[in-house]
Amino acid sequence: MFGKKKNITQIDTEQLALIQNAQRRIKQKKRLYTHFVTFLIGSLFFILANVVLGIGKEVTFFGIEWFVFAILAWLFLFLYHAFNVFITHKFLGKDWEKYQLDKLVAQQQQRIGKLKEKFVKEETLIAQSEVYNETINKPKKANELTIIVAAGENNAIGKDNALIWHLSDDLKRFKTLTNGHHIIMGRKTFESFPKPLPNRIHVVITRQKDYQVPNDVIVVNSLEEAITYSKKDVQPFIIGGGEIYKQAMALANKIELTRIHEKFEADTFFPEIDSSIWKETSNTFHKKDKEHKYSFSFITYKRT
Repeated sequence: MFGKKKNITQIDTEQLALIQNAQRRIKQKKRLYTHFVTFLIGSLFFILANVVLGIGKEVTFFGIEWFVFAILAWLFLFLYHAFNVFITHKFLGKDWEKYQLDKLVAQQQQRIGKLKEKFVKEETLIAQSEVYNETINKPKKANELTIIVAAGENNAIGKDNALIWHLSDDLKRFKTLTNGHHIIMGRKTFESFPKPLPNRIHVVITRQKDYQVPNDVIVVNSLEEAITYSKKDVQPFIIGGGEIYKQAMALANKIELTRIHEKFEADTFFPEIDSSIWKETSNTFHKKDKEHKYSFSFITYKRT
């Protein structure tokens, strides 16, 4: 009960199969050896029976004694036995069948693996194609071409290429809205600046050839060309002057208007805003104060 446990030797499945196969082969070869010895003794017996004892001495086939045919027939059986042991059993036995089955399974697994790889590649290509199509077909956000302007009640916007008023909140709004964007303007508007405005890309429209500007300013020959150049900007702004505003009214999507509630003498005017084309979406009134000589409103229009 409390004695030592006997250690049982563990043999894995492959080793056991090898041992069993070796034992079967030994038995097969022993039977073949027995058959060979029996064949030799039997052949000797047939010869003695015929030659010494005279049994069947008169029996011949084609002039040859019968025992020769008997020995040849037995030799054929022995050779067949040997063939089964060394050839048929090796190539057509259970081990051979197992080997062929394993080989077939391995080939099928390899084929399935290749099909899986092909399937994964196809799935990846399909997925990539779907993503690509979604990207292509996904509606892109259109550029919101915006006119930004300050105008009096009579649409006056300037005189002698200069502003008629100074409203600090209007200038702050202009800076906030246009910061980081393209600003499109005519040559005279650009020349009214002491220097290019910071953190904006200036696109200047002029018919003059070889018009000289700082390195970071873009010069084009038409409004359409300026808009094309600014197409990567989600909201390029048109900032003047009067002729550029007139052309832009047919192309713009939005108007950011500072309406100064006063009439002014001017030489440059903003076009009339057609209420059948433009819808007012916001309106914020600012009364005049110490810093603002005139009352004004920030009004946003969008194209209907």
